[in-house]
Amino acid sequence: MSDDLAELLATGERAAFHGRPASGVVVLESAFELARSDGKGAEATAAAWLLGVCLAAAGKFGGSLAVLEPLVAAGTSEVPERRLFAALAASTSAAVRRQLGQLAEAKLLDDAAFAYSDGAPEATFDATIGLAADAVVNEDAGTAQHLLEQARLLTDGHPDWWRQRVRLAWVEAEVAIILGDPAHAGEILLQAVQVAEASGAPRHVAKTLLLLAVAQVQGGELAEAENTLRRSATLAESLGALPTLWPSRALLGALLEESSPAESAKSLAAARSGVIAIADDLPDDLRDVWLDRPDVAALLGG
Repeated sequence: MSDDLAELLATGERAAFHGRPASGVVVLESAFELARSDGKGAEATAAAWLLGVCLAAAGKFGGSLAVLEPLVAAGTSEVPERRLFAALAASTSAAVRRQLGQLAEAKLLDDAAFAYSDGAPEATFDATIGLAADAVVNEDAGTAQHLLEQARLLTDGHPDWWRQRVRLAWVEAEVAIILGDPAHAGEILLQAVQVAEASGAPRHVAKTLLLLAVAQVQGGELAEAENTLRRSATLAESLGALPTLWPSRALLGALLEESSPAESAKSLAAARSGVIAIADDLPDDLRDVWLDRPDVAALLGG
């Protein structure tokens, strides 16, 4: 691999997981073109997957799916590297579909991710935690717990897996909330905040804070939730992480409606702007799906 290509990929990966996701888009597009022109198929595929991650993290869901879909389609290949990245791309696509409200499509993609992973540890983890998240959406705590245990076992012997540990905490906390134990969810998420902060992963910090605020609301800790949401929203805003920004602002606006109407209105307006910005990147059919999502429709007054 050329030094230029290696540096482009490293820069794009830092943007995807440790910086402002949108800053990785042009870099990874360049990496993809350079790798393809040099006949480096594995590096081109890696660049495309990281590009899909950056676009999704920035709320460019339409662009992300367009980049990831060809990678997922390569899951039928006999080439191990193509199957590996097909698995990773399917997991990323599933996360996007879940956020759009396409739950059945997300489950199919997570199933495909598991099938394509061929036991590769990181890809298998992503598929498993995705399937657990699908179970959470359906409020199937038993299935989610079983899958979480499988995912937890995969992290054994991998002390460097900060991202996986944070994602594991997200779903564990959501299960705790389903089971009526927001205090336990809060404990899990506080630890996850520390892991994400120690790993220099601000986007993951912002999302973990959002989930922590949800747990605090469920536990009646409204003042704490307001402060947590301000932290989450401010950090997400600085990163351009729209998928975390809009729900943080929406929940904060709802909490402040009576106590601070001016701040509430400002926060809700920011949430609506984020929702519309996400819609603007979607093709018409997915835009309709997104805008029909119940919480999105309620935010927009539909």
